[in-house]
Parts: sequence; C-alpha cells; structure tokens
Amino acid sequence: MHDQLASLYPQHLATLRERADRALALGDFDHLVITAGTPLRKFLDDQDYPFVVSPHFKHWLPLTDAPGSWIVYTSGNKPRLIFLQPRDYWHVVPQAPHGYWVEHFDIVIVRNAAEAVAQLPAGQRAVIAADCPATEGVEANNPQAVLDYLHWHRSYKTPYELALMREASRIGARAHRAAEAAFRSGRSEFGIHLTYLAAARQTDAELPYSSIVGLNEHGAVLHYTNFDRVPPVHSRSFLIDAGANAAGYASDITRTYASPQAAEFQALIDSVDAAQQGFVAKVRAGQSYPELHIHAHHVLAGVLREHGFIRMSAESAVESGVSSAFFPHGLGHPIGLQVHDVAGFQQNEHGGSIARPVGHPYLRMTRVLEAGMVVTIEPGLYFIDMLLAELRDKPFASDIDWARVDSFRQYGGIRIEDDVVCTDGAPENLTRDAFAQHG
Repeated sequence: MHDQLASLYPQHLATLRERADRALALGDFDHLVITAGTPLRKFLDDQDYPFVVSPHFKHWLPLTDAPGSWIVYTSGNKPRLIFLQPRDYWHVVPQAPHGYWVEHFDIVIVRNAAEAVAQLPAGQRAVIAADCPATEGVEANNPQAVLDYLHWHRSYKTPYELALMREASRIGARAHRAAEAAFRSGRSEFGIHLTYLAAARQTDAELPYSSIVGLNEHGAVLHYTNFDRVPPVHSRSFLIDAGANAAGYASDITRTYASPQAAEFQALIDSVDAAQQGFVAKVRAGQSYPELHIHAHHVLAGVLREHGFIRMSAESAVESGVSSAFFPHGLGHPIGLQVHDVAGFQQNEHGGSIARPVGHPYLRMTRVLEAGMVVTIEPGLYFIDMLLAELRDKPFASDIDWARVDSFRQYGGIRIEDDVVCTDGAPENLTRDAFAQHG
C-alpha cells in the first residue's frame, strides 16, 4: 500500500497545485493558506474535544493529527508545511513529518502558534480556516470564489484518493464482518460496537462518523447511537451503519441482517439488496442523481407492494407520499474527505445551487454524475411509528395492510449502503469489492 501511495501522490499533488493556481487567480490572491485547525475547547472546562483536522488540509497531505499546523501554497512554488511540534509533557507531541510525501514540501518546524503565524507570507492571502476557534493572529476570510472552485473540483477524485478510499472500504468491510459475527453470537449493541472498533483498529474519535448499531426496533431510528449495554432477549434483526478512516478519507457502509428465525424479514432484506444493486449499476456518467433517487422510490414502492405492505400501484405510492413514509431519507451523498462531502448541490465551479426535487427535503446531492465522483447508494425501508401514524389519517390508508406493517415493526428497518465510483464505464463498487476480499 505504501509503495502504491508513494507512486500516486506526486500526480495528486500536481493536480491540487493546478486547481489552487486557478482558484487563486479567480480571487486575485497571492497565497493559499490552509490551517489544520485546533481542537474545540469544552464549555467551562480546560479540556478539548477530540481534534478533527480541516478537510482542506488533509487534502494536500496525509496528516490528520497536526493541530496548529499550516499549509502555504504560492503559485509556482513548492508548497510549505508549517508544522507545529510544541514543547509539551502533558500530551504526546506529534512526530516530525516523515513518509512518502515529505520530499514534496518545504517543511518548517515551529514550537508555538505565534511562531507558526510568523511564518505565514504577507500579501493577498486566501485563508481557509474555521471561524471558531479563531486562529491566533490570522483572520480567516474563506473567499467564496476560491472555496466554490476548490469544492467543485474536489468532487473528482484523483487515483491517489481512490486508493485511500479503497483502503477505508477494506478496513470497514473487515469490521462489518466482525460486527455481523457479534450479532449472530447474541452480543449487545455496545458489545457489537466494541467488536467493530477492535476489528477496524480505530477509536471512536478516529472513525469518520459515529457508528449506528441498532438491534430489533432500533433499526427504525435513522441515526440511532444509544448502544444498549444489555442484549435483548431475542435479537431478531440488526442494522449497522459504520465506516472507517484511511489517512483522512472515509468509507460509509450500511448492512442489515436477520436472525435465522426471521425468514420474512430476510426476504425483504433480499429484495432491498437486489434493488440497491440495480441503483448502483446506474451510477454512470450523465445520470442525474435526483432522478436516480426518484427511480429508487418507484422501485422500493414496488418492493412494498410485492411483499404485501401496500395494495396501490408503485406510481400511486410515490405520488401520494406513501413511499416517503417507508423511505424517508435521500438515496445517498458524495463522499471523500468528508462523509457527506462538499459540492453535492453546487451548480458549477463558480457556485450556485441546484434545488432538491419537491417533496424530497433530505436528498444530499442534486448534481449529474460524472467520472471521478464517488457517491453512496443507500436505499432503505423502515417501519417508523411516527411516520406510519401520519399515514393512518390519510385517504389512502385503506390501501395499506396495517396488520402486515405492524408485524414488521419488531424488525425496525433495512438500509443497505455502498460507496460507488462513477467511471467512464461500469461503476466501481468499493464496498462490495472490499467485502469480497473479506469473505
């Protein structure tokens, strides 16, 4: 893996430099200045939350634990890393930079924030940094023209980035296999979560997002993160939405499992899985993502009809909003340096926004797919009390088999999610490839 990254990194950096050149010219800036950021302080405390590096910083180099450090790029010059290595006996001091990428940077090591700021160039600076906490002595301006350009082009992953995303998928798939085994052995949600962390060999703070580990009815809570410590008497179903991190790049994987006694739920999982793979096959250049989302609603409404939950046609189920009660979120989102990556709604490299389809407020991407993009495809069917209660008062309630719906509440719901690369030809399914390696 190291040799592969070493061979791919120079072209990745050259691509970032070209993009930075154009972004700086758009805003009439001399320098691009990017902070790694600093940890957020807990309210009324002297401790910090776990550090989360700026995605703009880790785009340039595989450093995810360098708080207080800076990248400076000036067109035509080698990029500089101002690396903060404080004198500190309270914490582990970051190691001096090393690895396949260091030869491509001019590196300056400093001991405190003031020394770091003193190294920043004068002139017209595009400073990309969070508003809070303020970077000492430097005012972030986050120029919109620069951000719009960089975010737009970040949608197109370099071969180096794809290599890291494959690795994140491999780590995630390995941990998912362990989590499934823990479910099969009757462990609690908390126990499954600990098994996942051990198999991923990553801490909670290192994962790209908080894992969702839901047994039985808990699968109906879209962002369930409670982790019951005691296993249920009967573990009927299991939904896990959990990813992994590789040098700052995320994987985002969801799987749903049924116990051997829950054959009817397994049959529904199989139908959703088949539908999901059909949606993945449509991840091709020129495909409108919102149109794919609407298509998914029609297919999933057909699954609901096939399994006896509704008696209306798929078209009627979508038009009336019935399908949205069972599938209330978007089909997926862009993924990369962030789990829900930037520019999902952007009109072009100069900004703008493409509206979501009416009636689909939670869709996280409205662009047309192009080669180099990576998106998740995560359809779901759920039995959510609140949404089902709203359906009962509608005129079409008689077209729903409520006894059958009620019998499935005990399983919570189904979500199946893969990370998929749009190419010039057939899509590359990072997730299924990774599971095949950990079969």
